[in-house]
Amino acid sequence: MPGLPKGEQPVVERVSAGAVVADTFAGRIHVEWDNVAAVTPLGQLPFFIEFLKQGSLFEGWVADCPLHYTSPNAPNKRDVLGTVLLSVLAGHWRYAHMTTLRCDPVNPPLLGMTQVVSEDAVRRGFDKIEDQAGLDWLQGHLDYTTRPLLSEPWILDIDTTVKPLYGHQEGAVVSYNPNKRGRPSHSYHCYMMANLRLVLAAEVAPGNQHTSKHSSPRLWALLDGLPAGLRPWLIRGDVGFGNEPVMREAERRHQPYLFKLRLTKGVKRAVERAMGEQDWQNAGARWQGKDGRLRLEGWSRYRRIVILRRRIARELALSERDGDGQLRLGFAEIDEGREVFEYAVLVTSLDSEILSLGQLYRDRADCENSFDELKNQWGWGGFTTRDLKRCRLMAGCVALVFNWWNLFVRLADPDHHREAITSRPLLLQAIGRQTSHAGRTTVTITSSHGGHARARATLTRIAGFFAHLRKTAEQLTALERWHRILSEALKKFLRGRKLALPRQLPAGAASYG
Repeated sequence: MPGLPKGEQPVVERVSAGAVVADTFAGRIHVEWDNVAAVTPLGQLPFFIEFLKQGSLFEGWVADCPLHYTSPNAPNKRDVLGTVLLSVLAGHWRYAHMTTLRCDPVNPPLLGMTQVVSEDAVRRGFDKIEDQAGLDWLQGHLDYTTRPLLSEPWILDIDTTVKPLYGHQEGAVVSYNPNKRGRPSHSYHCYMMANLRLVLAAEVAPGNQHTSKHSSPRLWALLDGLPAGLRPWLIRGDVGFGNEPVMREAERRHQPYLFKLRLTKGVKRAVERAMGEQDWQNAGARWQGKDGRLRLEGWSRYRRIVILRRRIARELALSERDGDGQLRLGFAEIDEGREVFEYAVLVTSLDSEILSLGQLYRDRADCENSFDELKNQWGWGGFTTRDLKRCRLMAGCVALVFNWWNLFVRLADPDHHREAITSRPLLLQAIGRQTSHAGRTTVTITSSHGGHARARATLTRIAGFFAHLRKTAEQLTALERWHRILSEALKKFLRGRKLALPRQLPAGAASYG
């Protein structure tokens, strides 16, 4: 071949305009490029898209969106919201990542989209949504997703997480930030249905609005907006909520609560008195518990407290810093004649036994994982703009997609909650090749991960459920179909019972029928 240095040999032999031959260690292979077949890295997404269609979730979300354009050259709002949905599902956490969706020619048309819009189009579109109208729109769809489940006994978990910023955003204030001290931040207040890890409401506030005083208005508005039969069996929170204003408001509403107390001087004196007594009871997981009553300074009444302790039966690692700020690490051995305990103090209006209360508060750690999952796996740590309004809108969109995906995964495995770090690779990520022949479109899925056989069996079972649902879909309203889907996905939570239809549509669901 002309142009090659002497002694060099070509590794690829050209055969024709459409194919080449590559000489590999396994022998010669013919390689062809197909410029017609569309390929997507999210090959298993069509199953989730059918979930959105059968539940009338995506269609209603787009129809109710208060985004209105006047320019004839503006993008379709379905394309804007579809781009947001695909981006959040793909695990993005920056607007700039949305550009990578343009390499997917398969899934956007399945959502009824005409194109994947640019990151700037999404930002400009959200900027056109009026603040309160946008928040009401997203809250209405969060309600539509979760409201049918609130007739069952459930627990409301409240928590706040910190999102570090660079200081150029509205509301970027230096305040409580345990991991990156001195960095400005936003505060994300989340109200979650603990049993199922579903977000009921989410709020983004400036970084210095991170206490229970700032969470409480949204909390009481949420509870007051629910009929008596739909209110939580219990509200639960950490040390930030174990204070007089929160407990007084809960008691005024006859709302049971379980909070952790800060280890103030008055609480420590109660622990010291209890430590010398003998009637400690089993609280589970190697913890012991003891009942008590306490009225701290500033409290309006005596309240029940539960003191929990657990013996530490191993060496302790102690760290300290010297005058130069150098970290020193040492080990302390526990003598045979000494006992070292870690302890916590809970305050509650419940009259349950100590074993149940200890387990109830330990279960809160399971919900803590969801707050971490939303921040680190679902984009709450990103999608930042200079104005607070679009940060709030994007946080609501992420929470809504988070709920949709979790309910879809429950169809696959009703017995467990699976985080996105495992469920997305299993049920979403696979190479899908779309071909068309004689008017029939086919998506061929090629999965190479270790659980591909399990994913195939799971998605086949989900497809069978939707095929059965389609047979009766013409006789069912959108709300009835959604209740059927929830009953199937949450059959363990419902103990095999079917969700009953409400007498009236939930707020925000009028456009779903």
